[in-house]
Amino acid sequence: QVQLVESGGGLVQPGGSLRLSCAASGISFSIYAMGWYRQAPGKQRELVASITSGGSTNYIDSVKGRFTISRDNAKNTVYLQMNSLKPEDTAVYYCNAAIFAAYYWGQGTQVTVSS
Repeated sequence: QVQLVESGGGLVQPGGSLRLSCAASGISFSIYAMGWYRQAPGKQRELVASITSGGSTNYIDSVKGRFTISRDNAKNTVYLQMNSLKPEDTAVYYCNAAIFAAYYWGQGTQVTVSS
């Protein structure tokens, strides 16, 4: 059974930082591409950052220079370090594991950026 479990969300003030974690089980983690998506109320889910099995990363323009995705294959975990957070980063953040036609999702973790 595949499980992706996110943690690390919460309430933070603008300019603050959070680190999200996603622990995977039931998959050969190292061969999967991993991604962080987010969905704000009334908006479509969007891909925020991704990392391939080889470690190549990609980001949407709005988070470049502020967010960093990384993975630890020994711990079957992917991270999203979020710095200089803005109110527009407020959303539910979802972890995704993908390989060929197989997609798996976590349950999501809420990130709220507000003063």
